[in-house]
Amino acid sequence: MTTVPPRIASLLINALRSGVVPRVGLEHITVGRAKEIGAILHDIDMIEAGGATFRFIVGKYGSGKSFLMQTIRNYAASRGFVVCDADLSPERRLVGTKGSTQNQGLATYRELMQHLSTKAKPDGGALPLILEKWINGVMMQVKASKEWYDSPNAADKSYDSEFDAYFDAAVERQIYAVIGELEGMVNGFAFAQAVSTYYRAYREGDETKKGHVLKWFRGEYNGLREARADLGINLHVNDENWYDFLKIFAIFLVKAGYKGLLVLIDELVNLFKLPNAITRAANYEKILTLLNDTLQGKAKHIGFLMGGTPQCMEDRYRGIFSYEALRSRLAEGHFASADVKDMTAPIIRLAMLTQEEMYVLVEKLRDIHAGLYGYAPVLTHEDLLYFLTVEYNRVGAETHITPREIIRDFIELANILHQNPQFTVAQVLGSNSFELAKGGLTDEDVGSEFEEFEI
Repeated sequence: MTTVPPRIASLLINALRSGVVPRVGLEHITVGRAKEIGAILHDIDMIEAGGATFRFIVGKYGSGKSFLMQTIRNYAASRGFVVCDADLSPERRLVGTKGSTQNQGLATYRELMQHLSTKAKPDGGALPLILEKWINGVMMQVKASKEWYDSPNAADKSYDSEFDAYFDAAVERQIYAVIGELEGMVNGFAFAQAVSTYYRAYREGDETKKGHVLKWFRGEYNGLREARADLGINLHVNDENWYDFLKIFAIFLVKAGYKGLLVLIDELVNLFKLPNAITRAANYEKILTLLNDTLQGKAKHIGFLMGGTPQCMEDRYRGIFSYEALRSRLAEGHFASADVKDMTAPIIRLAMLTQEEMYVLVEKLRDIHAGLYGYAPVLTHEDLLYFLTVEYNRVGAETHITPREIIRDFIELANILHQNPQFTVAQVLGSNSFELAKGGLTDEDVGSEFEEFEI
């Protein structure tokens, strides 16, 4: 049994008990999803190699799509990628309502920037760290360069004003050589200006100017006049161009030493719920732009994972498939089925975890719960089988029960038994006269082998 640190165990148990996906510790409870994870890990390899990818993760509420996306997020960060994630909501869309001042598309970009994360800073807010890591990397390159060693100031380690001026000039030349490649991209010149301004503020210790540049990168300027006054840049991130900045960021991050950028956007159902057909179509058109750019090679070192329900995807009147250009690109061919899936397709559909996989999951949760509260696990193999039998025999369970519900029920059971040791499992769950669910779990099933994917 793997020991889980108490802080991680507490986060896992509390989050899962509340029905939400924890942001850390997912590797301790990941089971199944071997094919799905394998397909996405291949995408990550392609992003690192300079490509771009786009996937929809589709599953009903509680099926584990958000869990899978967060698992991939943590893995990508550990691999040296920069990751960012956002949930869509009535205030956050891909495109705002035309003529509105609410800038719902920009609000999504701001959320992504707030959650910008790396391995060293996994909880978001990594933008200053990324910029300063890049600047320090450029400085080290200059110090190691032949130009610097051949310069008359190379032996002078006093760092007087003349030395600093020469060194700064060499660093700025290196910076402009790097960001010069960004200037050819849409809005790249303004991005390069901002990076250069941040470097000068960094060298001068001007915290106010650094704050202005970070504000500009995060899309927090509400108008061009304000951005021009603070930075002298005649452009700012807005509701229309925020995706262009994500593409530039992806290239810049690779130059800063990272593998690429992974963008996760969940709760696409909030686009399905938009009452205005024109606004829905505008948001679906933005998805089409992202999809076309990644599939046609117009974007580099960037990947998108978007999570939604089957209804928000397939509804022909309000869903993504109501936008014909997307439906024609995303619809499955004639040969895929529920049992035979094409894992290279843009849509990954999540089936429910099997009963055998759920057994392994609740077994892991039993051990984590016992470790957290410092007791020897009391739930036996037979108790776990009994619990799952009860869960799968509930009315409507064959079509409506989800991993989220089973996990929440199990943690509640573990809590009750720990707090009330005088009770037995049978007393808490009720009568032990339940029959096994149709095709249900047996000792033989649990003893059989199934694939568990580790990342």
